[in-house]
Amino acid sequence: MSWQLCATAALALAAIGSPLSADNLPPAPTELGTIRRNEQGQLEVVRPPAASPAAVSSPVETPVAKRAGGQRAAADGQPAVAGSGRTIVVGEREAVRSISEAARLARDGDTIEIRAGEYRRQAVVWTQDRLTIRGVGRRPVLIADGDSAEGKALWVVRSAQMTIDNLEFRGARVAAGNGAGIRFESGHLKVVRCAFFDNEMGILTSNAADAVLEVENSEFGAAPRHAGALHHLLYAGTIARLRVSGSRFQQGYLGHLIKSRARESSILYNLLVDGVGGSASYELEFPNGGIAWVIGNIIGQSATTDNPVVVSYGAEGERWPDNALYLAHNTLVDDTPGGRFLQVWSERLPAATEVWAINNLLVGRGIFVPQGPGRHDGNHVVATGTLAVADDLPFALPQASPLRGRAQTPGFVRGQSLTPTAEFRLPAKTLPLLPGKPLSPGALQ
Repeated sequence: MSWQLCATAALALAAIGSPLSADNLPPAPTELGTIRRNEQGQLEVVRPPAASPAAVSSPVETPVAKRAGGQRAAADGQPAVAGSGRTIVVGEREAVRSISEAARLARDGDTIEIRAGEYRRQAVVWTQDRLTIRGVGRRPVLIADGDSAEGKALWVVRSAQMTIDNLEFRGARVAAGNGAGIRFESGHLKVVRCAFFDNEMGILTSNAADAVLEVENSEFGAAPRHAGALHHLLYAGTIARLRVSGSRFQQGYLGHLIKSRARESSILYNLLVDGVGGSASYELEFPNGGIAWVIGNIIGQSATTDNPVVVSYGAEGERWPDNALYLAHNTLVDDTPGGRFLQVWSERLPAATEVWAINNLLVGRGIFVPQGPGRHDGNHVVATGTLAVADDLPFALPQASPLRGRAQTPGFVRGQSLTPTAEFRLPAKTLPLLPGKPLSPGALQ
């Protein structure tokens, strides 16, 4: 007989002629110990004070909450305390079937594992600290289906530290027209291996001055085409730092693929190519300047772009006391006559604002000229049809190209190297480069 049946029978016998305990559960029979409800509403058997170890069964591990690594609830047989690193499992066949219920149960330091499947109308505000939420197996899909948290997003993150891994967010819509897959409001958020499609905003942040957002190996695309606010795929407000690496952005509509007002932005080894049918405005924009590191990206406009500029810096004027743009080893694609690979709005920025453009590969008929003080070395223009396919990416120099292996080391600035250490790979990840390999201009080595 299972422990659940034993416990149920024991509870029924004890309830006859026995008063209810303070937590509305009848006392458990002595042969089983004390039966209590844990924080997840599940029954647990714990050791009675006078019992010997041989007379007590092992603590009951429920499918709702377990220690990370599959450990029991607690070594001494007591229920795990809040924030003890439990794992809450969500799925159609699990004790917790909804993400919103998992959010109610979660405490600081917990991990939430979400089984594969579709989860509709699971809008949540997350406030727990040191929380990890990850999809298990095939990427679970969260579909807004008209739902939103606080009229802002599918998920609102208001947490000191949080990681979201292997989840897909779709269909966010709100009255203001800026419904996000994730609205990040405070703390330090790391997004890994996630996808954002058909949202009015993929990720939208607040303007919290100390907030930090990191995005790795993720996908953004399919901006909606209804009227209203501009639909940026990723929009960082005036936060402390934004870092995006190994990620793919495509099929924008009127808004930008990435827009960052952050004090410091690092855009590293991404594929920002709008693609067939895309009509984004800027592919990459830093409207208020700041320190921007743009290294090893493939950035390209579509033929139906809404704006002839690929990368824009400083269009809305100065906000931060320190401003500089470092553009190294990128492949910039723009075949629009009169288009601009880079537009720096120097007249709206401090006169000393540096712009470094080093070892970039310029593909097409766009314009690329030095803008502002700084270094402008090793940038080469090639025709659109001269590139080759490498690892399914049609943006590589042919092996016979005289430019291969001819780039000079880009050097250091502000104590950081501008030499690429990785390159983008489909569908959304990075591959480390071999140290010491001769460099070529552009993102693909």
